[in-house]
Amino acid sequence: MKHAISFGYKFALGLLVFVGMFIVAMVFGAADATLSDVWLALTSHTTSDAITIIREIRLPREIAGIFVGAALGVSGAIMQGITRNPLADPGLLGLTAGANAALALTIALFPSTSYLGIMLACFIGAAIGALLVFGIGAMKKGGFSPIRIVLAGAAISAFLYAVSDGLGLYFKISKDVTMWTAGGLIGASWDQLKVIIPFIVVGSLVALLLSRQLTILSLSEEVAVGLGQNTAQIKAILFIIIILLAGASVALVGNMAFIGLMIPHVVRAIVGTDYRFIIPMSAVSGGTFMLLADTLGRTMNAPYETPVVAIVAMLGLPFFLFIVRKGGKAFP
Repeated sequence: MKHAISFGYKFALGLLVFVGMFIVAMVFGAADATLSDVWLALTSHTTSDAITIIREIRLPREIAGIFVGAALGVSGAIMQGITRNPLADPGLLGLTAGANAALALTIALFPSTSYLGIMLACFIGAAIGALLVFGIGAMKKGGFSPIRIVLAGAAISAFLYAVSDGLGLYFKISKDVTMWTAGGLIGASWDQLKVIIPFIVVGSLVALLLSRQLTILSLSEEVAVGLGQNTAQIKAILFIIIILLAGASVALVGNMAFIGLMIPHVVRAIVGTDYRFIIPMSAVSGGTFMLLADTLGRTMNAPYETPVVAIVAMLGLPFFLFIVRKGGKAFP
């Protein structure tokens, strides 16, 4: 009970920071707006240049960032819990590279595919990428060690990115593929959000429902079996959730590594090792982080834009090296 109350205060603080970051993201950019403009854009049908920019460009962009950050934060937490691997992350273990390759293949062979079709292709590609990585990791005894899995992920990711680039060059669609996979929020639209958000919401809610089982699974598979859990079934459901969340993220903003690695580590330092707390806090923290990264990208060199993926990489790579140096000891 005490932990639940303590988490309530921490979660409320996290929501407060999230709301504050959302307001900052809506106000600042190449064309700065006022709080009044933001309020009118959200609550009225008034039109002006500033309000139109907020309502039709900035608002869908920031909502996309919120849901992508939440999806990657939750999927990273689930991956680290299932594998008990401190380096697990959708971008590092082949999921985003697989989704990227499937997206390129779909654009090349079926150029008139709807957005829903592209998103389904990303789901399939994410699953294939992850299966290849874990398949290679399982070929040798002790293959699921953190470093071995990351090395397999790096190799498979490089291969799948090469496949994507090769398809782009062969079919002369490099520009189209790059526009999808540049790792940014430019061009996020309401039509895309209507398709993508339900998948992210459903995936996150199912993850929350299975958070107690994930907590036990993250401690020891033997304990989970001893407590009567059907570990194979739970892992299968959680793996599908990871694919949904990672595939939806790539379909919306392209490649975005390190968020799924960083956010769960930071959250565990705040709320502990119980996934009933980690999952919702990872969603809020991931959304807040993406808002921060996108705001920096839009304001650092205005009116030019710094790619969000570059900002995330600058923050994520040192964190990744820190976790590697610690040998996973930062992982509870």
